[in-house]
Amino acid sequence: MKNLLLASLLVLTLIQPSFSAGSSGDSSATKTDYEKAVKYVKQAKKYEEKGKTDKAQKRYQKAQKLLIASNAEIPNKADTLNYLGFTTRKLGDFETGEKYYLEGLAIEPGHIGINEYLGELYVATGRIDLAKERLNILKNCNCVEFEELKEIIEGKKKSKY
Repeated sequence: MKNLLLASLLVLTLIQPSFSAGSSGDSSATKTDYEKAVKYVKQAKKYEEKGKTDKAQKRYQKAQKLLIASNAEIPNKADTLNYLGFTTRKLGDFETGEKYYLEGLAIEPGHIGINEYLGELYVATGRIDLAKERLNILKNCNCVEFEELKEIIEGKKKSKY
């Protein structure tokens, strides 16, 4: 009986660590492709700020692949299309980036992020009138995106992205 009790305690001691360290066994802890992509975009932005453009580009490429997969799995999400437009633009494909932004605006015309980034794309491609249209949409948002795009259009500030 004593051996059985000791064996049971030993088994419980060995099993217990497999349930620790946050592994609850439920799948909600698994990140979606979209969430992983957002993480890569944030990392890429930090690398850009440090002047490490090669590392930033690699993160944008990884993010873009995940966003394409996310968009295929759950299509027509404005946030996903915003990041798809952003990463595509950052990888130098302004035309396709613009298409993603416009798809997102078709779903959610007032999307703050898309309107700001599309405005920046328009400035970068010399289409100031279109950038001002995006600014006009943001005028009542009471958000930093309005001020940033305004300064970029006025030439007071260079786009960080």
